[in-house]
Amino acid sequence: MPIYPYQGIFPTIDPTAFVHPDAVVIGDVHIGAYSSIWPGVIIRGDVHYIRIGERTNIQDGSVLHVARPTPENPAGIPLLIGDEVTIGHQVSLHACHLHNRSMVGIAAVVLDGVIVEEQAMIGAGSLVTPGKRVPAGELWMGSPARSVRILDDRARQAIAATNSNYVRLAQNYLDSH
Repeated sequence: MPIYPYQGIFPTIDPTAFVHPDAVVIGDVHIGAYSSIWPGVIIRGDVHYIRIGERTNIQDGSVLHVARPTPENPAGIPLLIGDEVTIGHQVSLHACHLHNRSMVGIAAVVLDGVIVEEQAMIGAGSLVTPGKRVPAGELWMGSPARSVRILDDRARQAIAATNSNYVRLAQNYLDSH
């Protein structure tokens, strides 16, 4: 699998995590236990760091990056992803913070300084503009994204079921190699 250092810093990947051979992981990146990184994903921790928690899945074609230091953000901005987070296919995450058990739908874009709180969801195709805070338990959709409703128990259970499915699927891939 393409794992590359940047300025002497290598990614660290928990031995229980699954990283597909067609994913690319560069630089200061940590991938936690039982997480999965699927084909075509690019994770580039070069001008800042990326932390991916446990039992999190980053689905096919997603791009994860960070923000360099600027006058507005002299320290730059890392990308932080908590535990049991689901990132749909072709999602772009840039220098944001996704808390535990949150979900980002297919082809959504989440930009610099965004905070997605626990058990919140970004709908497919949405654009979350810089600096927004998505409160716990809310569904945000649109371009620009805004709150459309509170997630009910059924929606929260569906997010948990998707995450559990990806943990099992990744284990199947690991067991077959």
